[in-house]
Amino acid sequence: MPPIPSPSRDNSNNYRQIFLSDTPLLDVRAPIEFSKGAFPCSLNIPLLDDHQREAIGIRYKEQGQDAAVELGWQLATPAIKQQRLNEWQKYIQQHPEGYLYCFRGGLRSRLSQQLIRDAGIDYPLITGGYKNMRRFLIDELDANSLSMPLVLIGGRTGSGKTILLQQLGNSIDLEGLANHRGSAFGRQLQPQPTQIAFENALSVAVMKQRTQHRTLITEDEGKLIGNITLPPGFLTNMKKSPLVILETRIEQRINLSLFDYVTSAWPQYQQRFGESDGNKNFSEQIMGNLLRIRKRLGGELHKKVSDIFSRALQQLYSNGNADEFRDGIEILLTQYYDPMYDYQQNLRTDQVIFRGSHDEILEWASHTFANNEVA
Repeated sequence: MPPIPSPSRDNSNNYRQIFLSDTPLLDVRAPIEFSKGAFPCSLNIPLLDDHQREAIGIRYKEQGQDAAVELGWQLATPAIKQQRLNEWQKYIQQHPEGYLYCFRGGLRSRLSQQLIRDAGIDYPLITGGYKNMRRFLIDELDANSLSMPLVLIGGRTGSGKTILLQQLGNSIDLEGLANHRGSAFGRQLQPQPTQIAFENALSVAVMKQRTQHRTLITEDEGKLIGNITLPPGFLTNMKKSPLVILETRIEQRINLSLFDYVTSAWPQYQQRFGESDGNKNFSEQIMGNLLRIRKRLGGELHKKVSDIFSRALQQLYSNGNADEFRDGIEILLTQYYDPMYDYQQNLRTDQVIFRGSHDEILEWASHTFANNEVA
């Protein structure tokens, strides 16, 4: 690939602008580092693999930076350097406005930058690297969690809270960021992000919203969304924030739940695993989730719903009709989820500032937030 001519740009530590503008980020850390936590808009094309990183780290501790640099150049054989350069050049060609970074903005990012420069390409790095960017996002989220006015959307399971949030411009979808729908059946086909990656994404999302809106709206959540823990400061703010309750008829809740957990999910399993394995894995997902709540559901009710879902799965696979799930979904909504939800909400009635349907809440929000009436 020929060199990519581009105007020279300075290295940067303007983390706020980098995150607000969704600047592409070339992460040259080792894969194991990237897997533990990354930023939105980042892609990992490492300078060193995990084993090389470990060896150089040991050399650095035992003999210092110069010895570590020397080992790095020894490990960077011509074939390896060319492979890295090819991948980096492709990324830079696609994202000429981006930056590269390593953990501290030191040795690895400067070596990567020099290799790229030797190939005729001037590509800036982020000073301070991942460590300083991560620190910035933690501090930013802590500060915003203390100061931002927040309104929560509550409502029984299957009410359509996520759909409502997506139609409110000043909202953040916590379940979307966590890749989990929040209920016992909420696990998605794709894995959840790491805790660190979730916190990074949440901090960026809050920062973006605060540049445009005074009050933010999010769904009423507990401490956990699947395996993700909400940051303490953010959760503390949520617990004292006013509530808006979305009221949805049971028929509509059944329809929404059927779509979310069956008719939209099943094709994804077939697409990923093929028809036979897709059906097998989807059945394990549905019945496994039901088994996990057996103790709280009670043996008799669990068996009843289990029988309904078993027949419904057979019907789904034979003719694509998902209607037989409806009775089981109604039982779960009215006899499992609703009593738990009602108990929790009865403890917070003093926080409720509005109740209404989907359209009524949209109208209320349009008036209220346009006039900054919620503090």
